[in-house]
Amino acid sequence: MATKLLSEFTVGERGVVKTVSGEGKLRRRLFDMGVTPGADILLRKKAPLGDPIEVTIRSYELTLRKTEAELVTVEVKK
Repeated sequence: MATKLLSEFTVGERGVVKTVSGEGKLRRRLFDMGVTPGADILLRKKAPLGDPIEVTIRSYELTLRKTEAELVTVEVKK
């Protein structure tokens, strides 16, 4: 299956988180918000300029900055 960064997703696309890169506080913050490998994720909304984005993960809605979304690699589901 194809993988791509969460920041490259289009509205309505879904997938499974494969890896979370980055280091230190930012990576820990993403993990604390539930962005962990194996989690199903759906891109619900994207701001007009692409920042921020809103996703559904682990049955709740989460808003991420584009810089945070660029750290998340997702396996795209068809």
